[in-house]
Amino acid sequence: MFKQSHSYTTLTIAHDGPVATITLNRPDKRNAISYVLIEDLLQALKELEDSPEQLLILTGAGQAFCSGMDLDNLRAVTGRTEEENWADSELMARLFRTLYEFPKVTIAAVNGAAVAGGCGLATLCDFTLASTEARFGYTEVRIGFLPAIVSTFLLRQVGEKQARDLLLTGRIITAEEAFRMGLVNEIVAPDKLLSRSRELAATLLQNSPASLLAAKRLLNRYSSGELDRQIVAAVSENARIRATSDFREGVSSFLEKRPPKWTGK
Repeated sequence: MFKQSHSYTTLTIAHDGPVATITLNRPDKRNAISYVLIEDLLQALKELEDSPEQLLILTGAGQAFCSGMDLDNLRAVTGRTEEENWADSELMARLFRTLYEFPKVTIAAVNGAAVAGGCGLATLCDFTLASTEARFGYTEVRIGFLPAIVSTFLLRQVGEKQARDLLLTGRIITAEEAFRMGLVNEIVAPDKLLSRSRELAATLLQNSPASLLAAKRLLNRYSSGELDRQIVAAVSENARIRATSDFREGVSSFLEKRPPKWTGK
């Protein structure tokens, strides 16, 4: 059996023959994205890329899949320097792109809320299976932020009109609407979600491993050049908006549970 070379504080990895399962494991924080979780997830993906497993299932512990940025990290962001904002933006871009271009087949088993960055993690997998209780949304504009990095991936998945809807309204949608938009492949009863994910994995494992790797490699080649250009622009916008007054006000109002007072600056 493949042995992990790294210990993780924000996730667990289960090895079951040819299938590995990463479970985001901060249920008390609704599996919110912290700096530690980003580093853990990048390390886990690197480790599994070199493992014998052929498929990856990504899910969350508890009631949520991933609820977006951790509140403690969100508080800290407003005080970070320009250089730190650039580094943060580049790190998130690396995480999204690493998952999107992961060479092995990936299945997201979305057990609950998948919000902001968590929505990106849920929908950048090759297959997204959603519990009937799952909810999706890019809520960044509600706090004066910008879902910049995920936008380039979202355009590919749902088209421009629906991407504008999700990114500009910041609304939360049900699993059924996410399915109609093309963000979700299949909706499953909550108690069947993981078993259905394993059934899908078993079906995929009937195919040639070499063919699966080649297909993913080819699909990634199709998009790599355009992604290179768009992510540079997205990282710049992501870092830039963190320095605005509206972002600071949006974060403050969110943490203080009051309506924001926007200035447009």
